[in-house]
Amino acid sequence: MKHLFIVNPIAGGSDKTEEIRAKVVSAFAQRKDEEWEIYVTKEPQDATAKIRAEAESGEELRVYACGGDGTFNECASGAVGKANVAVCPHPTGTGNDFCRMFGEEKDLFRDLDALIAGSVRPIDAIACNGRYSVNICSVGIDARIGTNAHKYPTLPLLGGAGAYVAAAAIEMFKGISRPMHITAEGFDVKGDFTLACACNGRYYGGGFNPSLDARPDDGELDMFIVKKVNLAQFAVLIGRYAAGHAAEMTKFVTHLKGSWITIEFEDENVINLDGEALFTKKAEMKILPGAVNLIVPRAMTFFG
Repeated sequence: MKHLFIVNPIAGGSDKTEEIRAKVVSAFAQRKDEEWEIYVTKEPQDATAKIRAEAESGEELRVYACGGDGTFNECASGAVGKANVAVCPHPTGTGNDFCRMFGEEKDLFRDLDALIAGSVRPIDAIACNGRYSVNICSVGIDARIGTNAHKYPTLPLLGGAGAYVAAAAIEMFKGISRPMHITAEGFDVKGDFTLACACNGRYYGGGFNPSLDARPDDGELDMFIVKKVNLAQFAVLIGRYAAGHAAEMTKFVTHLKGSWITIEFEDENVINLDGEALFTKKAEMKILPGAVNLIVPRAMTFFG
């Protein structure tokens, strides 16, 4: 077995490579016959390519994504369909939304010894236009704000939450809703929509919690489609949506469960894939049951 630590040197705003190296050296001091490697990413999708290349040997490979949700997304994408590969997040970034789903147990992913001694369990993935997500895919104003916020942190007086506020203000000025044609099992509607999301996990966007009970191992998507709203309605709706009440707002939100959803646009739009951006005029999302092996930390009870 080989242990591969994928380190994103810009996650969380600072390079934690040496901090991680010290933890890994300490963790393997008593595991002298186990092979390990630290790989520092150099560019987007670098982690995915590295894992796919390593998997070709057929050797059992355990991958630890040392970064945020984007790093874990790249690592999980490299592990899709690879029976000899298992992955997990080891958070050093800012978002870590995938981990939030595990409630009080989420910090077990920060315990390197618990991860190294962990078990392996298959979880689902979402395929979308040749890319993958293990948490949440979304389109609409949330995806636009999340993508555009990255344009503003370097501006004077902006950064962190301020960048999201600036992006939100600009997107609201441009218009909250967009024309979409959305199809799913038993659903086929054209019109203007605020957003649509397909959940394999429960949190995204730094803590938004549309689904209270989505599970990454149940073989289905938990989907929410939000109708066109005005500014006043949006101000009320977004708080309740973020706090887990999306399914209760039936006047504005359609709640579906199923294995696929397709969303078409008149113009190119951004799709949020676990915080990563994909630009397209047609997004086809489909659940892939048991497609990724997750390293479950020792003592975690989430999966029973």
